[in-house]
Parts: sequence; structure tokens; C-alpha cells
Amino acid sequence: MESLKNRTLLKVIVLGDSGYVYKKFNRQYKATIGADFVTKELHIEDKAVTLQIWDTAGQERFHSLGAAFYRGADCCVLVYDVNNLKSFETLNTWHMEFLKQANPVEPEKFPFVLIGNKTDVDGGNTRVVSDKRAVEWCGTKGNIPYYETSAKENINVDEAFLGVAHKALSNEHKQDYIYSRDLSASVTDILEEPSRPGCSC
Repeated sequence: MESLKNRTLLKVIVLGDSGYVYKKFNRQYKATIGADFVTKELHIEDKAVTLQIWDTAGQERFHSLGAAFYRGADCCVLVYDVNNLKSFETLNTWHMEFLKQANPVEPEKFPFVLIGNKTDVDGGNTRVVSDKRAVEWCGTKGNIPYYETSAKENINVDEAFLGVAHKALSNEHKQDYIYSRDLSASVTDILEEPSRPGCSC
């Protein structure tokens, strides 16, 4: 069995107005702040990769967590409900909020992925946001990758997060950090680190 220290650990923040459920993922931790902390193990080009996924989508309490929560993210996944126009229209706000809180060195190059969720609802008859419109929005953000999924039916979820891993890894050399620590480390950081008003570091 591979040692954790030989793995690449990528922190992924999920944001949006549409709750996102990982039906097949192993739930490792339920933080006291209410975030769903799950992990997804992948092998990419003979490289062991662990995605550490913080699913905050649809949970209002995360709006005020601040920089400590976002710090160290390797990729941000924006999620909306294809049947809910408002969830799509708030994507710009979530995009800006992440960049403000995470404060990446090169914001224009930071890896984002967009997921249109709940494609299973009513056989697609209640859909209000077309894939064309979503792709056009991605084009305004530097052509970020776009996936459509049904988390409930587990449709295209693995493919989407494989894309997330590739996107995060492609950005790895631009970051000042590569995770190779125990999975619980960032959980402890978030729960125990005191707030630092006015500091985004």
C-alpha cells in the first residue's frame, strides 16, 4: 500500500447554490462547521492522487468562513442546477468570492471547473439552462472545463472529478505548495486556526 506521503493531495472547494452529493465517494470526515469532507482516490499517469473535496455548495453558513477555509485550494468547482436559473446567474458571484478569499498568486490562471448538476430531473424537461449557455459562460472565464452530471444517479460524476484532478495537476507547478501531509491536516487548520481580521494570508 502506498504511503500517504507519496501521494499528491489536492484540495478542491465546491461552491454554488446547488447542493452536490457524492453517492459513491467515501465519506472520511464530517466537520463540526458542517462541511462535507470527502476524498476521492485516483491514479493519473502512474501518479497516486487524492482529491480532498470540501462540498460547501448550497450551504449558507460557508459564506462567512473567510480565507482560512479557502487557503491552499488547488481547484475550485462551481456547481449549478440546470433546472434553476438563479443558481446559474449567481456563478459570477461565487467565482469572484473564491478569488477574493483564496487570493491566488495568478487569479487569471487559477483552475476552475463548472458542473451543471441535476440533469436527471424530470427527464430533462424542466431544464432552463442550456449546455450552450453554460459553455459560453465558461468562455468568459478563460474557457474553463464544463461537465454535466447527475450526482443523484451518479452520472458522469467520476468523469467530472477526473477532469478536476487533471486541471489541478496542470496548475501544480504554478503553485507554491504541493500537498503531501496527512488528510486531516487541513481539517484541523480550518477548525482550529484563529481568525485573522484583515489578513488573507
